[in-house]
Amino acid sequence: MDLRGVHAGMGRWVPDGPAPDDEETPVPATDPRSIRNFCIIAHIDHGKSTLADRMLDLTGLVEARNMRAQYLDRMDIERERGITIKAQNVRLPWRVAGAEYVLHLIDTPGHVDFSYEVSRSLAACEGAVLLVDAAQGIEAQTLANLYLALENDLTILPVLNKIDLPAALPDKCAEELSNIIGGDPAEVLRISAKTGEGVRELLDEVVRLVPHPAGDPDAPPRALIFDSVYDVYRGVITYVRVFDGRLSTRDRCLMMSTGASHETLEVGVMSPEPVPTASLGVGEVGYVIPGVKDVRQARVGDTVTSAARRAAKALGGYRHPKPMVYSGLYPIDGSEYPLLREALDKLQLNDAALAYEPETSAALGFGFRCGFLGLLHLEIVRERLEREFGLSLISTAPNVVYRVDLEGGREHVVTNPSDWPTGKITEIFEPVVDAMLLLPSEYVGTVMELCQARRGQLERMDYLSTDRVEIKYVLPLAEIVFDFFDALKSRTRGYASLDYEPAGEQPADLVKVDILLQGEPVDAFSAIVHKDKAHSYGVAMTQRLRELIPRQQFEVPIQAAIGSRVIARENIRAIRKDVLAKCYGGDITRKRKLLERQKEGKKRMKTIGRVEVPQEAFIAALSTKQGPGSS
Repeated sequence: MDLRGVHAGMGRWVPDGPAPDDEETPVPATDPRSIRNFCIIAHIDHGKSTLADRMLDLTGLVEARNMRAQYLDRMDIERERGITIKAQNVRLPWRVAGAEYVLHLIDTPGHVDFSYEVSRSLAACEGAVLLVDAAQGIEAQTLANLYLALENDLTILPVLNKIDLPAALPDKCAEELSNIIGGDPAEVLRISAKTGEGVRELLDEVVRLVPHPAGDPDAPPRALIFDSVYDVYRGVITYVRVFDGRLSTRDRCLMMSTGASHETLEVGVMSPEPVPTASLGVGEVGYVIPGVKDVRQARVGDTVTSAARRAAKALGGYRHPKPMVYSGLYPIDGSEYPLLREALDKLQLNDAALAYEPETSAALGFGFRCGFLGLLHLEIVRERLEREFGLSLISTAPNVVYRVDLEGGREHVVTNPSDWPTGKITEIFEPVVDAMLLLPSEYVGTVMELCQARRGQLERMDYLSTDRVEIKYVLPLAEIVFDFFDALKSRTRGYASLDYEPAGEQPADLVKVDILLQGEPVDAFSAIVHKDKAHSYGVAMTQRLRELIPRQQFEVPIQAAIGSRVIARENIRAIRKDVLAKCYGGDITRKRKLLERQKEGKKRMKTIGRVEVPQEAFIAALSTKQGPGSS
C-alpha cells in the first residue's frame, strides 16, 4: 500500500500520482522563457479563489466532475469561513498564438492578519494580478497588498472583478485604480470570475506583460522555501521557487541556514495535485521532500542547495514578522502539555508567523505564551490546534507588549499582566500602529468619533474620489485588537475597511487591574488597561465572574483592584443550610446553639476555605469570541 499523500492535518497532502519507480513519463524540463510566475492579491472577499477556480477550468487541469468551489482552499476551516488562510500554488499550462507556456499561480489570503503569507508569495513571483471588486471598489487591504507588490518590484496587472453584478461601477473603479497606479483607465481589465468572462484575456495578458524568470541554469542550485507542511508519513514537505541551477531527486539537498544535508526523496510540481518530476529548473515553483522528520530543520525562508555543489551565498529570505497580539494557550487537561508543544512545533512549520514560548500560571498550570499577527490569527490557530491535533484549550485574554521604565534607569518588558513590575515606575510605553481606513464620505463623522474614543490621533484625510475617503490615524494597538473592527463595520454598515502596520511606541497612562477572589489575586483574570477605562473593566469583570462562579458554603467577595485600592466589588452569596430542619419544638436555647455553631463554622471556613473556580468559568470569562470576524 502506498501511504504517500495521506492527509496529516497540516494543510492537505493529497494523493500524488504514481511512485517514482512506476512506468510514468516524467514532466519534461521547462525553458525559463516560457514560465510566468504570478500571484493574485486583493482585499478579502473580492473573488481571488473564484478567479483561481476559473483558471483551473480554462486550463483543463481539473475535470468537471471533480471541480468544486474554492478548489485551492484545502482546509475545512477555510471553506466554513469562506476565507483563504494559506497561500496555495498551482502549475497551469497555457497556449498563446501556438506557443506553449507554463503559468505558476499562487492564490493568497486577503485578511490583514495573514499579510505575511502574501509577502512570502510575492517573493516567489515576477507579477501580481491586483483584483478589485467592481461593486465595492478599492479597500484598505487592496492598497496594502499593492504597496507590498511594489516593494518587491513586481509587474502589476490591475483587474476589475464582478462586473456582472447589478451594483457594479466598473468605470468609476477603473478611474480610481488608474489614479493610484497610473496609466489609462481603459487599460484596466474587466472580468467576472463567476461567469468566466474576460478570464481568458487575463491569462493572455499575464503571458504578454509578466517578465519570465531570470537565473543561471549552470550555477549551483539555489531555491527559496516559501511554504511548508508536515506529513506524518513523509515528514516535512517544502514548497520552493528555484532561482539558480537545478534540484534533482538524485542529489542530496542542503539547508543553508542549518548546514544539515538530507536525501531528496522526491521533487515535483502542484498541478493542482502533487505530480513527481525528475527535477526543478530555473524559475520553476514546486515541492521538495527532503526526508526531514525534525520540523526545525526546514524553515520557511531558508535556501535549499545541493550538498555536492553548494551555493556560495544564500538567498535573501524573509523579514521575520513581529507579533502584534499575545495570548496564553493552556491545555484543559494538564497531561496534554507535551502534545501541545509538539502540535505548536508542527503548526509553526505551516504558519511561520506564529511565535511561542513556555509559561506557567498559578490558576491554569503549564502552557505557552503565543504571539499572533491579530485576533483572527489567534482564533484560527486555536481552532486548528483543536481540530487537527484533538486538543482542548483555554486561551487567556489577548494583550500587547509594553515597555516599562523603572526608577534607577532599569527597563522591563511586559508581555503578560503577571510580569507587571512592583517597583517605582517612571514611564510606560505602549505599541501604536498606523491605521489606514477606507470608507464612504457619509460615514467620516462617525468613524472619526470612534477613533477619538480609542485615543487615536488623526494624521491625514484624502479623498480618493467624490464619495470615497482614506483616513490615516495613529492608534494604540491595545485599543484595536478586541472589538474595534466590529465597531467600525457596524458604524459604517460594513462599507469601511481597515489595514494597519506597526508604528513604534508612545508614552501612556496604564495601570494593572487585579481580580481578587476571597482576597487572593487570580493571575489569569488580570489585565493592563488605560487608567480612564480601569473602572469599567473592573465592574464588567466582577459582574461576569459573579454569574459564572458557583455559590460556596460561605460568602465570597470578588474585587477589582489597582495595587491596594479596590475599584469594584461584587459578592457571591453563601449557600445557607437549614440546620434547624430537624428541630421540632423544644427549648429555644438548643436552636440558638445550633445557629451559633453554624455561624462559627462559616467564619472559620471563610478564613481557611479556598474558592474553586471551575474550568467552564475560565473559558467563559476569557472567551475571545468578541474579536473581529472573518470579513
